[in-house]
Amino acid sequence: MDRNQEIALTQMGKSVEKLGSSTESYGEKTLMRFLIARSMNPEKAAKIFCQWKKWRAEMVPLGYITDSEVAHELAAEKIYLQGLSKNGHPVVMVKSNKHFPSKDQVQFKKFVVHVLDKTIASSFNDRETGNEKLIGIVDLQDITYSNADLRGLITGFQFLQAYYPERLAICYLLNMPQFFVTVWRFVCRFLDKATQEKVRIVTSEEQKQEFIREISEDVLPEEYGGRAKLVLLQNVAVNY
Repeated sequence: MDRNQEIALTQMGKSVEKLGSSTESYGEKTLMRFLIARSMNPEKAAKIFCQWKKWRAEMVPLGYITDSEVAHELAAEKIYLQGLSKNGHPVVMVKSNKHFPSKDQVQFKKFVVHVLDKTIASSFNDRETGNEKLIGIVDLQDITYSNADLRGLITGFQFLQAYYPERLAICYLLNMPQFFVTVWRFVCRFLDKATQEKVRIVTSEEQKQEFIREISEDVLPEEYGGRAKLVLLQNVAVNY
């Protein structure tokens, strides 16, 4: 860590205290994510850090969302956790044709948190370091208008932006049908520039081969050019 980062961390800590909170028990790598997300501005980083702490206390009082709390969403068997990519990032996959907009937005938001927390936790060796990133794969194969969940997509990406800063390494969109192009353009209105730059729409053969290399054949399921089997999220055990 260079001198400028050390100064920014110190200033962030002071700003957090002024807001009536504390950075105690949070490591430098965790705090750096908030600074990076706010272009190393200590005051802005302190603000979103405090908002995050308040949100976590309300949304995840136990520290994690149990399977039983999101049983309905898990039953759709639409989320898969495939292990670690070539660069050590946990890979989470969504089969969009198995997803339908939720009538219970509170439960859906809990499900988003459950998926993100479990994905990140799957990359821990012994304990969280604070700067783990994930790779998301959204397969849009065979989706219909009934699967296109504008609110759900926006919620997922906004949660990443607001409550999981610098957790997303990259997100791949596969097999995008023509009608979804308009949907995606609308969703992009709600995404900041940094998030949009982490999304890659795979269309060409060259992009597909790059995608396979980035994930690695050992982790990628056979139907996507790899050698692995699909692994349901609920079948993966993690230590939070």
